[in-house]
Amino acid sequence: MNQVPGDAENAHSSSVESCPSLRDVHSINPAQLMARIESYEGREKKGISDVRRTFCLFVTFDLLFITLLWIIELNVKGGIETTLEKEVLQYDYSSSYFDIFLLAVFRFKVLILAYAMCRLRHWWAIAFTTAVTSAFLLAKVIISQLFSQGAFGYVLPIISFILAWIETWFLDFKVLPQEAEEENRFLIAQDASERAALLHPGVLSDGQFYSPPESVAGSDEDSEEKQDSEKPVV
Repeated sequence: MNQVPGDAENAHSSSVESCPSLRDVHSINPAQLMARIESYEGREKKGISDVRRTFCLFVTFDLLFITLLWIIELNVKGGIETTLEKEVLQYDYSSSYFDIFLLAVFRFKVLILAYAMCRLRHWWAIAFTTAVTSAFLLAKVIISQLFSQGAFGYVLPIISFILAWIETWFLDFKVLPQEAEEENRFLIAQDASERAALLHPGVLSDGQFYSPPESVAGSDEDSEEKQDSEKPVV
């Protein structure tokens, strides 16, 4: 006999538990949602996210660091002018570091064009630059005679290889996922604001509220004292 009420109670509790999203939608604050949407729109108007700007700064650091190491290598070998003429005008694949510098310039131009100017949201551009860098450096290390020229024969190829792969990791695991997450949050907030507008059509805006002007402190007491003073004395 007690089984039917128990089943009814269980069904009622399950129906209540199955509607948490409806309660969440009813508890949405439209002002907070609009503020969040405006913040996302402000980020879109900036044109480039903070994490993408950091990536572009790291790409610039890659170029400047390789350039600095190459200039140091030119000085070590006996002066910039003499060594520069030997490595650039009399370029030799097996002994020159000029091509590693050009490789850094190539990465900088392609990545800045793709991810700063065109604002791509795909990994194909950095995959191309990393593949070209890796293949070129591996071939240069195998074929050339860089290891016989001292420490820079090890330093420049290794650092160039490491920087290229750090850029790939940073874009693939930081920039693109974070921007996709922010875009999803914006879409969810926008959808929630539309639901809140449908569920609360009568919500008053800030301009529809009216607050009477505050009365001056002590004005009631002054009026009472004035009335008492105006009464005739018996």
